[in-house]
Amino acid sequence: MAKKTFSQAEQDAVWNKAFVQNNNDPNLFRKDYAGAWIRKSDYGNRDSEYGWEIDHLYPESLGGNDELSNLMPLHWKNNVSKGDNYPRWTTSVSSDGVKNVDSVRNWKI
Repeated sequence: MAKKTFSQAEQDAVWNKAFVQNNNDPNLFRKDYAGAWIRKSDYGNRDSEYGWEIDHLYPESLGGNDELSNLMPLHWKNNVSKGDNYPRWTTSVSSDGVKNVDSVRNWKI
């Protein structure tokens, strides 16, 4: 399945759901729910340590939709490890200070 294309407005709305961190410009860097640093300008960039993608919490393959409430910003490696798993999934990146680190975590809704 081809990657979905989201408009700039949709990207901005999803970016605004990422977690703002003290002492960081929220227009540049934020964290995803697993604690991984993401950089706004690195949307869609899998070559970046801070690349991120728009993930469907409830996967499209299971009937999920593109409503903002079902979309979240996710470091690209976490998006890959999450895949289409629901309601349990795994992420693979978090952070230690200002650096992203490998960190496997399990999640359940």
